[in-house]
Amino acid sequence: MGFKGTKAEKKVLYDKKICELLEHYTQVLVCLADNVGSNQLQAIRQGLRPDSVVLMGKNTMMKRSIRIYAEKSGDTSYVNLIPLLVGNVGLIFTKGDLKEVREEVAKYKVGAPARVGLVAPVDVVVPPGNTGLDPSQTSFFQVLNIPTKINKGTVEIITPVELIRQGEKVGSSEAALLAKLGIRPFSYGLIVKAVYDNGSVFDPAVLDLTEDDLIEKLAGGISNVAALSLALNYPTLAAAPHAFINGYKNVLAVAIATDYSFPQAEKVKEYLEDPSKFAVAAAPVATEAAAPAAAAPKEEEKKPEPEEESDDDMGFSLFD
Repeated sequence: MGFKGTKAEKKVLYDKKICELLEHYTQVLVCLADNVGSNQLQAIRQGLRPDSVVLMGKNTMMKRSIRIYAEKSGDTSYVNLIPLLVGNVGLIFTKGDLKEVREEVAKYKVGAPARVGLVAPVDVVVPPGNTGLDPSQTSFFQVLNIPTKINKGTVEIITPVELIRQGEKVGSSEAALLAKLGIRPFSYGLIVKAVYDNGSVFDPAVLDLTEDDLIEKLAGGISNVAALSLALNYPTLAAAPHAFINGYKNVLAVAIATDYSFPQAEKVKEYLEDPSKFAVAAAPVATEAAAPAAAAPKEEEKKPEPEEESDDDMGFSLFD
């Protein structure tokens, strides 16, 4: 049984409840709840226990309660949730892994029929095949420009038909046809539209990023900073290795062009004066690489070839 009391008492109770949740939880999923039924919502609540709590309510009530909590506690980080409370939304407070909670919520989507006047969330395509309807229904398909034929006393759709496009309103004829065919084209459930985590608000797509994605983006950012720093001659930690190498190249070029030398340049100058030394230094490396390849044919040569069977071993001789 729900709480029975005046509107003022219900508001006080709701404020107390949401303030307790804001105090104990630092992670919140903001979810769209369009066309979600009470039974479906109850199943989601049960599936998310005990680490998560689903809170529904009027947006004005939730905004009011969040402001009250921020004023009492001095913690204004939850104020970032207020701009997200638009439309038919609910809040999921959780202490679990955000990605796992989102995946658990997605399991509770249920199929729904196409009702007249409803805006289609996805394209609706009627597949080809036998409809099971008698030939008297042919005119119904003709109104919707659906090609059909009569096969074994029933109406058969010849080709796939895009009946409704995403964003269009469902008409009475489309709704009646889908009902006759037993097609429930839409599925509804809580859809996570934003994530709040310790004062930060971000898109739920961030939850799909892996460590490799983060490393790749970090490496790309460092490369951009290094390139910009080198172009502007502005020193940064990212550009430091490149600056040192470029400086070494410049000093090395001066040392090669003049009599000036330093330890890191002596070997380079030595190779340039006598290139044969470089060939001698590279020869052992090439020899080591070729050694395993040369060893394989020798091993094959050592294997004894099988002796051919004599005629005597076969039980007869050609010369008997």
